[in-house]
Amino acid sequence: MHPKSVSWLHYHLEHWLENLYVRQANAVVYVSQFNLDVVKNRQPETQKSKFHLIRCGADPLDFATAVNSKNDNSSFEIIYTGGMNGWYDFYHLPEEKTVFKKLYQAWVEWGYYQRAKIDYRSSSPVFVGEAIRKVNAENPAWQSKIKLSIYGNSFPEFVVNRVLENQNLTDIVTVSGALPHFQAIQLARQADLLLITLPNRSDGSPGGRISCKSYEYLMTDRPILAAVPYGENWDYLQDKPGVWLVEPTDVKAMKEVITDIATAKFSGSPLSFDRSYLHKELSYKTLVQDYLKIFNSICSTSTFTLG
Repeated sequence: MHPKSVSWLHYHLEHWLENLYVRQANAVVYVSQFNLDVVKNRQPETQKSKFHLIRCGADPLDFATAVNSKNDNSSFEIIYTGGMNGWYDFYHLPEEKTVFKKLYQAWVEWGYYQRAKIDYRSSSPVFVGEAIRKVNAENPAWQSKIKLSIYGNSFPEFVVNRVLENQNLTDIVTVSGALPHFQAIQLARQADLLLITLPNRSDGSPGGRISCKSYEYLMTDRPILAAVPYGENWDYLQDKPGVWLVEPTDVKAMKEVITDIATAKFSGSPLSFDRSYLHKELSYKTLVQDYLKIFNSICSTSTFTLG
């Protein structure tokens, strides 16, 4: 799950521990098909039947009440719910990154075993913010109408403010702190466009990470811009209606998506998508039943000794 281990030895010990868990368990559940396959493929045939995929999901009660549709064509709001972890990558301007700071960073990371090079910059509003700026430049009539709202930020306010100032995004991006989960869901259900963005994988290799907000967003009828690397999240979303997939730092592709969806909104025909066929699959009630099937299967084939 994480791109680094404390050392090469720790990396192999983690593999050993994960394999030990598999051998000791009656069943093993993963939330990511990619990660499941990686671990399953290194197991002997006798262990492979233990593996099960049960994804995260959403609470149907969060989507049971009606929400007020936006009939105002004077603005276009892109919404992201949850935290981002790429803020510090933009905290210093390029000219502030001195040789001493680079040497210090290299010293801090010395000895770590790196499985994959992760670019955390894309887990930020910077690239989509640049895309919004380009959309505004090409459509002067939309100036100040397209905004990105982030709900659920956990980073210090001074860090967020400095990054927005460094990147000239203070007039485009609004960042709010923690709020009740139900409230975040209701805000998402009213968005003109929902955003998912994850850290990029610099070498282009696929990864097993998937954002849990993917499932909650799919419970809505809102357009979704998914700026995610190749791998689990991309594969899961690629056949879902109303989802535009772009690479996490592809500003040009983001600009084109935002332009198309905003054009529909400002022309009086905002886009919406019927994804109700997914609701049962995504429901916690269904996921609980999937877990119960595993428990029942284990209980019917295992012998227990009471001591």
